[in-house]
Amino acid sequence: MQDLGKVLLGIGLLLVVIGGAILLAGRMGLPLGRLPGDFTYKGKNVSFYFPLGTSILISVVLSVLLYVISWFRR
Repeated sequence: MQDLGKVLLGIGLLLVVIGGAILLAGRMGLPLGRLPGDFTYKGKNVSFYFPLGTSILISVVLSVLLYVISWFRR
């Protein structure tokens, strides 16, 4: 059970760091959420937003980061 607690604590801390980084990116003027490929539709009574470009960018950055971390752990 102690290992599970450590993993959950680590995941929680990681989410706090990621959230803080996203907040700082927004304050520094990075266009996360407004990249080319982010789709927005606004109708009379409905609006739809799909951040495809932002999702792809975050996926690539996280993939590279996890690859580097795994490379150092060898």
